[in-house]
Amino acid sequence: MSALRVALADDQALVRAGLRALLERLGIEIALEADDGAALLAQLADTPVDVVLSDIRMPGVDGIHALQALRARGDATPVLLLTTFDDSELLLRAAEAGAQGFLLKDAAPEDLFDAVTRVAAGETLLQPVSTDPVRARFHFRDDRAPVDSFNPREVAILRLLAGGYSNREIARSLFLAEGTVKNYVSVILDKLGTRDRTRAVLKAITLRVI
Repeated sequence: MSALRVALADDQALVRAGLRALLERLGIEIALEADDGAALLAQLADTPVDVVLSDIRMPGVDGIHALQALRARGDATPVLLLTTFDDSELLLRAAEAGAQGFLLKDAAPEDLFDAVTRVAAGETLLQPVSTDPVRARFHFRDDRAPVDSFNPREVAILRLLAGGYSNREIARSLFLAEGTVKNYVSVILDKLGTRDRTRAVLKAITLRVI
């Protein structure tokens, strides 16, 4: 299997150098580097990658605006944003813009590798999102009815979805068939009136289902 190709964006040269060295040691190829979102967008137009790993805070075009521009031009490359604990509001904006995941800047090397590979595989990692800002930001008209309509198994699956686990991993942890988990997820999305897992998790947090 060929190495994952990553685009790396951070305005601090030392941070980029450290991340490059770390990722290359883990067997991940750095296809391009950029010091802001504008440079990132320009290079991505000519250089396809498996994952974009970008700082969320950068001068000029930041990580979120770069993400919005990518999605606006039809580029669905998974984006993993580097962040810190005090970025709750930015995380919510990034989730709305279509980010696949967030990673704390002080994450352990194995966590970095795991996050990049999981996002490349199509998973969503929402762990660093603080639940209180989510509830403050997202308001839904019917904020009562769904809460008591979820059984314990559905709540357990929702919590695992919030952790970024795939259907296969959820199936393993709950001793279910993968097809059964897929059916549960479909029911959960239907109950919450959402079309994707990210919005389902955000809405479930807002409604205090999880």
